[in-house]
Amino acid sequence: MQPAWADQENLVAGFSTRNGGSSRPPFNSLNLGFGSGDQQSQVEANRAVVARSFGLEPHLFLTVKQVHGSEILVIDQPNPEVSHFQRVESDAIITNQRNILIGILVADCFPVILYDRGRHVAAVIHLGWRGTAVGLLERTVTAMRELLGCHVADIKAAIGPGIAAHSYEVDRPVRDQFRQGTGQWQRIAREVSLGHWQLDLQKSIALQLDAAGIDRAAIDTVAECTCCHKETFFSYRRDNGRTGRQMGFILLK
Repeated sequence: MQPAWADQENLVAGFSTRNGGSSRPPFNSLNLGFGSGDQQSQVEANRAVVARSFGLEPHLFLTVKQVHGSEILVIDQPNPEVSHFQRVESDAIITNQRNILIGILVADCFPVILYDRGRHVAAVIHLGWRGTAVGLLERTVTAMRELLGCHVADIKAAIGPGIAAHSYEVDRPVRDQFRQGTGQWQRIAREVSLGHWQLDLQKSIALQLDAAGIDRAAIDTVAECTCCHKETFFSYRRDNGRTGRQMGFILLK
């Protein structure tokens, strides 16, 4: 799945589905997550397929150790390989380096891609409820501006597939985190029973892109719900935790 704005020669960006790999059920088939419970050799083979489909060797395919936190990894110097970053605890990656495929792994959380066309800078962000509540998206935009000279007017965004509000019910601790963090709880949640709400993470992300100053016309959104489309996406909630991982990714050329 490719954002409309990514159709250019010096850029590859998009969102993978669960199809096209070699993993066996329940990880079938293009599982890209090492921490999913799948055989490591199968995941390595799947990642190699992805990297080589874009003309890269697998050691230039970078994901990090996602911990539902607020840390951002910035890669602004040349690296002959990026495997040493795989153990870094982070939930967002920013780079201005070419020929590195940066990716965020998800299975209900939302992957978000950012791209500054003027500075040729890319970012990927992992946004579950924790990352969304602490404002990781806006922090990433700020880091792009302050560290790499990006301009908000030049930033394009893509919100990948994630779990829709009708499939995502949360409780009071989640509500409290949003009230203490990014706020706007009344606009993104609907109470369905005492102490339980349907949470619209996609809407929260869209509101945070608005707050960051990114033009709505520059935002591409995947509408499909990961929980509802079993043939297309992995879903942690639907599959009770035993499932693979798809990815949001970007590659600067």
